[in-house]
Amino acid sequence: MEIPRMLMADLQAHLQQKEITLLIGPRQAGKTTLLRELTRQLQQKGEFCLFLNLDIDTDALHFESQQRLLERIQVETNGQPAYIFIDEVQRIENAGLFLKGLYDRNTPYKWIATGSGSLELKEKIAESLVGRKRNFYLPTVSIKEFLQYKTEAQYGNQLPTFLKTEPSLEERLLREYLTYGGYPRVVTAPTAREKNAILAEIFQGYIERDMQLLLQLEKSRSFVILLQLIANRTGQLVNYNDLSSATNLSVATVKNYLWCSEKTFITKAITPYFRNKEKEIIKAPQYYFIDAGLRNFLLGINDLSNQPTHFAFLFQQLILQLLEQRFAESVASIHYWRTQNQAEVDFVVDRGHTVLPVEVKASHLKKTQVERSLRSFITDYQPPEAWVVNLSLEAALQIGNTQIKFIPWRQLLTNQSKHD
Repeated sequence: MEIPRMLMADLQAHLQQKEITLLIGPRQAGKTTLLRELTRQLQQKGEFCLFLNLDIDTDALHFESQQRLLERIQVETNGQPAYIFIDEVQRIENAGLFLKGLYDRNTPYKWIATGSGSLELKEKIAESLVGRKRNFYLPTVSIKEFLQYKTEAQYGNQLPTFLKTEPSLEERLLREYLTYGGYPRVVTAPTAREKNAILAEIFQGYIERDMQLLLQLEKSRSFVILLQLIANRTGQLVNYNDLSSATNLSVATVKNYLWCSEKTFITKAITPYFRNKEKEIIKAPQYYFIDAGLRNFLLGINDLSNQPTHFAFLFQQLILQLLEQRFAESVASIHYWRTQNQAEVDFVVDRGHTVLPVEVKASHLKKTQVERSLRSFITDYQPPEAWVVNLSLEAALQIGNTQIKFIPWRQLLTNQSKHD
């Protein structure tokens, strides 16, 4: 069974639009596999498709100019409408301007392009293609896609209910995902040794191809050390001076490297939420990794059985991803909250008209207990509801005008629920 990717339906729908379909995401997240599947589906319908991969020298030769590429396509299609797939488009110099020129010629071709998360792709293409493309982001395999794959897609929207009836299976699969993450080849690898070998290959490719070649990274070893430090401080406040001292990099370089790690889909920065600047003066971001497996690889962790602290931060990272997916089609933004008095809430979903505080507990809670920090936030902001996401407890209680909902993590697998 192939790993089901939820983005497929959106890509299929956009094939009928004139805009360039631009698929971006981390290296080895499965972008090429999706393109190949789209090609197969179109060919089954009798559509003509041309697949070009810029990692292949013979294909790359045709991208020396727009004219040369169009001449190649003309020969292949005889001028008939066609779907043109371009894989690893960031390899083109000035890729945004190149695609803009192709689009503006009003050819009978539908352009679909992919590229690894890179500054070239995310920045220059974005500037050049305003109004001419739509971005689709493909992360590594999500926890929901992972569980659908592991259960052979038998349960659909009933997946949370199924997991509730199989607690031992739920725990085993959760720990596997938090240990090895969601890179497709890692998910399908049968042994821990193979999973770790693939993670090593992916990380080496990222350093050599995205960071050293694309960004002309001068101190790759220092960059790796920086990522290891961030991995070990997942979900904690960043101290730039401390990181500078540990890596022998300037503070400015540390900030630049961390910015680069975000733009290449390795890390994710969470900024603080505040309205009261006198009390909530904390400004440093917190960093999480996009993929748990890569984070653990950097720390040499391949077993969470005796790693409760790491498990807790990885579970917190997973809840962040589930919150991002749940609120992806809204204007909501996600932050953390911390005061000078050390009161802290893991996540605050700012929905504009209201806020939703979310505390994460990587344990099987036995009772509906609300800790001091969350109470402090509720007192200050009076949100209509607050969530305590945990491993198994489902319950609710009222504090003033705020309803506190204790939510098992599995309930966040559905797109919407009674908890929204």
